[in-house]
Amino acid sequence: MAKAKSVYSCTECGGQVLKWQGQCPHCQAWNTLVETVAEPAPAANRFGLAAQAGRLQRLSEVEAREESRIRTGIEEFDRVLGGGLVPGGVVLLGGDPGIGKSTLLLQALAGIGGTRKVLYVTGEESSEQVALHARRLGVDARGVHVLPEINLEKIQAALAAEQPEIAVLDSIQTLYSGQLQSAPGSVAQVRECAAQLTRVAKSSGIAIVLIGHVTKEGALAGPRVLEHMVDTVLYFEGDTHSSFRLIRAFKNRYGAVNELGVFAMTEKGLKGVSNPSALFLSQHGSEVAGSCVMVTQEGTRPMLVEIQALVDGAHAPNPRRLSVGLEQNRLALLLAVLHRHAGIACFDQDVFVNAVGGVKITEPAADLAVLMAVVSSLKNQPLPAGLVVYGEVGLVGEVRPVQRGQERLREAAKLGFTHALIPHANKPRQAIAGLEVMAVRRVDEAVIRVRDLVSK
Repeated sequence: MAKAKSVYSCTECGGQVLKWQGQCPHCQAWNTLVETVAEPAPAANRFGLAAQAGRLQRLSEVEAREESRIRTGIEEFDRVLGGGLVPGGVVLLGGDPGIGKSTLLLQALAGIGGTRKVLYVTGEESSEQVALHARRLGVDARGVHVLPEINLEKIQAALAAEQPEIAVLDSIQTLYSGQLQSAPGSVAQVRECAAQLTRVAKSSGIAIVLIGHVTKEGALAGPRVLEHMVDTVLYFEGDTHSSFRLIRAFKNRYGAVNELGVFAMTEKGLKGVSNPSALFLSQHGSEVAGSCVMVTQEGTRPMLVEIQALVDGAHAPNPRRLSVGLEQNRLALLLAVLHRHAGIACFDQDVFVNAVGGVKITEPAADLAVLMAVVSSLKNQPLPAGLVVYGEVGLVGEVRPVQRGQERLREAAKLGFTHALIPHANKPRQAIAGLEVMAVRRVDEAVIRVRDLVSK
C-alpha cells in the first residue's frame, strides 16, 4: 500500500507547503506549520443542498430585517450573544477544560427544550454520561435529544432528518469527515467540518453552537480560519480554582463585541451574577493603602473593579515590575510618566499591581487608577473609601478622556461612591446627585487633588 503523502498546513491561515519551514510563506507567521495528510479535493456532499447562483441586486433594494432571537433563559449568556441565538447563526464557544462549557450549554438546552426542538451532539461523552451530567445539575432535560456521534456525514443526516431549531456540537475537534484521510482534530478536518456545518446552518436556519478546545496559550485550537467562518466567537475565562467564570465575546456579527457575561459556578451549574461589581471589590474593614477603585467598560456594561498596588523597596539590582490582569509593559510606561511629570520616583522599588477578582482589563482607562494605587502604596496613605478613578494617561503627562464617561459615573453613584477623579474632557455637563466630580488635565494635578482630598 502506497504511503500517504504529507503536507504542512498553517494553523493561522490554512495555507499548505510541501516542506517544513519556520515561517509560513502565505501569512508570514512563525512556527505555525504542522504536518498533515495531503487530502484530495472533497467530492460534492450528498447531504448538502445544491449550490444556487446568487441574483445580482442593488444594496438599496435588499430588505434589511432584524433577526429574531432565541432566548436561552440564561440572562448573562443572552447578553453576550447580543440578545440570544440567531436562527442560522453559528457560535463558537472556547475555553479551558473543565471551565463549564458543556455545563452552560446543557443548562441552556434544558431550558429551551420545553418549547423548541433541540439536539445535543456529543463526541466526547456517551449518552449515559450526558444524562448523568444533567441529573447532577438538576435540570429537566426531557426535551433534549442526544446523539453520540463524531462522523460529520451522519451528523448532517441527523440534522436534515430531525430539523432541530438549535444544535450543540461538543466538540468541533472530535468530528471527522469520511471524505478526508486525516485524523480528527487535524487542521484539514476541523476546517472542513466547520465549513460544512456552517453551510448547513445557513441553508436550513438551524442555530448551531460549536464547542472548541483551546491551546496552552489560551487560543482556540485548530486553524485560525475557524474563527472567520463562524458568526460569533465566545471565550470562557476564569481560574478553575475560583467559583467565578467570565464569558467574553470577541466577534459577533449579530451584536456588540467585548460584551461580558459573569457567572458563578455552583453545585447546580452556572448561575448568572446580576451585580458583577460586587465580585471585583474587596470588603476591607478599614481603609488600606494601595487600593483604588476604577470603572471599566465591558461592552455596554460599566463595571467597578478594585486595583491593588504593592510598592516595596527592591532587594535586587533590577526592581521587579509585575502586573496581574493588566498589561505589564504599560505598567513600566506609567511608572516612567509618574516620575517624569509628577516627580514621584519608583526606580528603586518593586511594584506589583493586581486587578481583584481575576478580571482582565485591556482598556487604557485603568491608567489613572493604577497610578493612584501606586502613589497610595508608596506614600502609605489610604485613598478615601468613596473615591472612584478612571482615565487614560499619555506619555507627556496629560489625562485623556475615555468612552462612555457619564455611564461610568452613573454606575459609581448608584453603588454609593461620593467622589470621582476623571479626565477633564469627561466632565459631565449636569451634576450627578451624590457624586462630587474632580476633573483633571494632568497627572501632577491628579496627585495634588487626591492628596488634598485625603488631608480633609
